[in-house]
Amino acid sequence: MPLFRSKARRGVKPHQVKLHVRKNDQVVVIAGKDKGKIGRVLQVFPRRQRVVVEGVNIVKRHMRPTPYAEGGIVEKPAPVHISNVMVVCPKCMRGVKIGRKILEDGTKVRVCKKCGEIIEAKE
Repeated sequence: MPLFRSKARRGVKPHQVKLHVRKNDQVVVIAGKDKGKIGRVLQVFPRRQRVVVEGVNIVKRHMRPTPYAEGGIVEKPAPVHISNVMVVCPKCMRGVKIGRKILEDGTKVRVCKKCGEIIEAKE
């Protein structure tokens, strides 16, 4: 299956895609069956515009047994579209829009548009 269906998106490189979410960010789901749930971003797929969030969009997979792992029904999180999540501000404690700011020492940081708090991903 091709990664993109339209010809216009085929030439896009991963570093050209700008996302408001990074790995280890706290995010809240704003649409879908898991609306309102808060979780940590486990994985980001920039070209597909999707993120895997801990405890959100849980699906069941029927796994065949292998020499290394036993089979059975495994529950794991599936990707969610990037437009359905918002970053949680540590000060406001709710989903907020993200702005970018350059500090005096020249470093770029992400800031909350509501309160101006700097938002950093937890390692």
